Amino acid sequence: MTETVQKVKLSQWDALLVESLRSLGWSDDELLRRVEAGELPVDESEYEFDYAQLAVLAGEQPETFRQAVTQGYQIKYNTIRGIRSWISVALGKQAELELEEGKEAAEVALTEAEKDRLASVLSFGWQITGGPSGTGGTGVYRIEPIQR
Repeated sequence: MTETVQKVKLSQWDALLVESLRSLGWSDDELLRRVEAGELPVDESEYEFDYAQLAVLAGEQPETFRQAVTQGYQIKYNTIRGIRSWISVALGKQAELELEEGKEAAEVALTEAEKDRLASVLSFGWQITGGPSGTGGTGVYRIEPIQR
């Protein structure tokens, strides 16, 4: 019998902080060490991340933080704008948002691996539709709430 490992849950903001540090090229070990030591950069991106929040999480819930970095995480609650931000920070892609009430969604061109990575972190209640068109391996995917 196979056991499924329950991923730890992070807030959408904490997930963005982790992915922002990963985008600096830090390995999991380096990310863990630097956050725990408080050796955090000053973020000058459009998000103006304050990484001190991650240091607090690492101090208060060290095992949760370690598991999130080394084994992956699921976001507790996503918003459509938060999904767009995660795609931008984690995957370096710009998603287009549709914000009309009842049709809220994000659309973005992703590889299958990028789509799988996004699917692994999305909170409950979201679905990804679409897929590769042709032989390039990249497809346009739509991320939207399951129920409207």
